Amino acid sequence: QVHLVESGGGSVQAGGSLRLSCAASGDSYGSVSMGWFRQTPGKEREGVAALDIDGSTTYIYAVQGRFTISKDNAKNILYLQMNSLKPEDTAMYYCAAALVPPERFSSVFDELRRGYWGQGTQVTVSS
Repeated sequence: QVHLVESGGGSVQAGGSLRLSCAASGDSYGSVSMGWFRQTPGKEREGVAALDIDGSTTYIYAVQGRFTISKDNAKNILYLQMNSLKPEDTAMYYCAAALVPPERFSSVFDELRRGYWGQGTQVTVSS
């Protein structure tokens, strides 16, 4: 079981920065992949950035070069540093975690969709 609590959302102007945090608790933190998703009203939740158990990262094209996912293992906190924010980044951002199966047949984002979720934190970017 993994419990996730996000924080750090807010309102910024275009070009600004925010850092989201996701505090994770549970007894399987070392064997989970983690990531960030976002969702706007009427649209499906989309994967934004993922951090796999081997340390590899995955980003969607729209945020490459602007967002950075990282994890503080000592504090059990996942971060998403968001720079050069654009109005189209406005969304509810969710932290996700998934226990990594012995054999993997799905993308890390698809695995995360089937995992644990936080309650979300709102990011609003004004032009």
